[in-house]
This record gives sequence, structure tokens and C-alpha cells, in this order.
Amino acid sequence: MKQTIKELDYEKILEILREKDKESVYEKTNIVPDSEDLYLALASYIDPKNLWRKSVLGIDIYRYGMFKHLEQTLIPTLFKIFFTKTIKLCLQSNQFVFQKYDAKKIEHSFISTGDGGYLILDSPMHALIFVINFEIVVRAYNSFHLFPKLRKIIGAISLRYAITYDTLFTFDDNFYGSAIINNARILEKDGLNRCLLDENTYNWFLTNIDGIENLQVYTIYDVANIYHFQDYDTKFIEEGENEILGPVFSRDKGIINSDISKIGQIFAKEVSMNIYNLHLQVSLNITSDAAADKKRLITISLGNLNTTGI
Repeated sequence: MKQTIKELDYEKILEILREKDKESVYEKTNIVPDSEDLYLALASYIDPKNLWRKSVLGIDIYRYGMFKHLEQTLIPTLFKIFFTKTIKLCLQSNQFVFQKYDAKKIEHSFISTGDGGYLILDSPMHALIFVINFEIVVRAYNSFHLFPKLRKIIGAISLRYAITYDTLFTFDDNFYGSAIINNARILEKDGLNRCLLDENTYNWFLTNIDGIENLQVYTIYDVANIYHFQDYDTKFIEEGENEILGPVFSRDKGIINSDISKIGQIFAKEVSMNIYNLHLQVSLNITSDAAADKKRLITISLGNLNTTGI
């Protein structure tokens, strides 16, 4: 089920403006014109009611400005290391969900802010699998398994995350839209290192898997039954690797606990939006890049249980 992000063309919009409007008006008397014809032409081209929804994962390194100068200059490099290793984990160890992606596609869908950024993905499930893998890489770093000397220099890294699901469009090779705007608002308001979801993301899981709490009892076969994944090739279940949501239900590996709670509201476009706090516990093997036989099972927490409002 291919969902293409609407791409707005500058020349096309300019063509509509030149046809329905005047570029320059310098009369002695100013008159506010009737803009109905231009509005209809622009609405027909943009078709705002049919803009596709995409999931945006917002990642922000907590209190980046509090680091010393040397550490601040190193953190963008560290973040890129995290991001690159997470892409590798998603493509190699979560092959069913990420079968329509490659490294270049994911990199092209990322808007960097230096100490974090916004990643555009097809669905909230993609965003959730990505952020779990990202947090696993961060844990490997924090526990001195990944570049331990660099870890000693910079120190531990804490992150806050937000997942939104709303409309997006592209213009001049940049991404714009409600999904990014709302995500930025949520991250800005959170000072507690949580993983927060907007109401659309919460409802996506509610509709497709009867609530995000069911992740702890779901297998990759259950994911394959979600409407969004109906055209995905199941050979990536039978022949591929799917670490986080495996082919067999297990309480010892993968998502072992899932909690969600409503914590408050924010306002977007003068409309209130419910915000939810997600807490997951995930047990996965962390493997050395240098030696595949060296691995250890580690349990990480995504988000936290602090339900103080936003």
C-alpha cells in the first residue's frame, strides 16, 4: 500500500499565482480583492484533504547546551554514530517491517538538528521499532560497550522522544506539515526524558492492535495482519530476522512490558491534542560489530513512568 508524500512544485504554484493574481499592484487606492478564484485553484492543486499521513519520530539529546565546548562539538558526530548503527539494526534485525527501506531512503527522510532531529517514516510501527533500536544503541554507548573512551570523555547521554502521526508534504526537497510541527511542540514541552505520543499515534495502535499495550503479546505474524502491512512480503518473516517482534511469543525477549498513560494536552491550530506517555521494557541481544559471537542480553527502558503533565 504505497503512500507517497505530496510534493509541491514551486513553478506550478507560481504559474497559478500568475494566472489568478497580480504579482505587483501599486495603485493610488488600495482595494482588497476577491480571492475566491485563487483559493479554489490552489486548493485544487494542493488538495489538502488528501495529504497522506506519515509518522514522525522526534529525537532530542537532553540538555545539549549544558555540555562543555569540547563535548558539544563531539555530540553531532556521536549522534550520527547512533543513527547509522540504528539504521543497520532496523535493516538487518527487523527485516519484515523495514523491507521497503534501505539506508539511503532512511537518511534522506531525516531532518537533522545537530543534537537530534526528525525522522519521517511510513507508520507509527516503523517509528516505534526504530526508536527501540536507537535506545538500544544509546544503552550500548552509556554502558561502555560502544566507543568506551569517547563515552568517558562526553559522559552519559539522555534522550527524549516524540512520535506523531499527521499530514506531511515536501517543497524544495524539504519536509513540512503538521506531523513535524506537532512533534516539535511536544519535544519542547517535555523536560522529563520521556517517549511521548500524540493522539493520532495512540489511535493508530488502538485501531490496529487494540492498543499499544498489546505489543508485549504480539508476534511478527500479528503485525503482518495490520492493514498497513497487507502488501508486505511474508518471506521476510519466514527467511528474515525479526528481533523485537519475533515469530514466536516470548516473555524473555523482545517487548516484555508496555505501559501507556494520558498525561495532558497541548494546543495545535487552536485545537487541543491529547498527549500520551509511553514506557516500554525491551530485552535484546547486543552484538559486537567486530565479533558476531560476542553478545549479551540487555534489557532497556524506552521512556519512563513519570506521568507529570506536559
